[in-house]
Amino acid sequence: MTATDAPPPPVREGGGLRQLVGYTLVGGSGVLLDLVAFLLLFNGLGLHEQLANGVSTTLGITNNFVLNALFTFGKRDRLLVRFLRFYAVGLVGIALTFGLLWLAAGRFGVDPNLVKAGSLPLVLAVQFVLNRKWSFN
Repeated sequence: MTATDAPPPPVREGGGLRQLVGYTLVGGSGVLLDLVAFLLLFNGLGLHEQLANGVSTTLGITNNFVLNALFTFGKRDRLLVRFLRFYAVGLVGIALTFGLLWLAAGRFGVDPNLVKAGSLPLVLAVQFVLNRKWSFN
């Protein structure tokens, strides 16, 4: 058997640490996109805070799905199913932020910009667990 006849080395799935780092970097890009879009929509265009949150979060979710599918988890199969699951997890994040905006901004008068920024770490943590176990299993 020659070197050209040898089977290729097995493809290794990314380790947990590599996935965590990749997910964190992708999540950071999504958070940045989400926050910048929210600030532009809410402060620049004057959209209602909840509408701005829904649009900005959807942009972040879509960004994160594409990058996680391609780079973090390397999953290119069942993309529609994976996207629907990923988006469902994203809706959990929207609902969580919606509730926090309703409570903190609506009831206690906290600046919606601060509430949105403060909600992001909690939302990311919840979504990481759900996406790893469900969307990209």
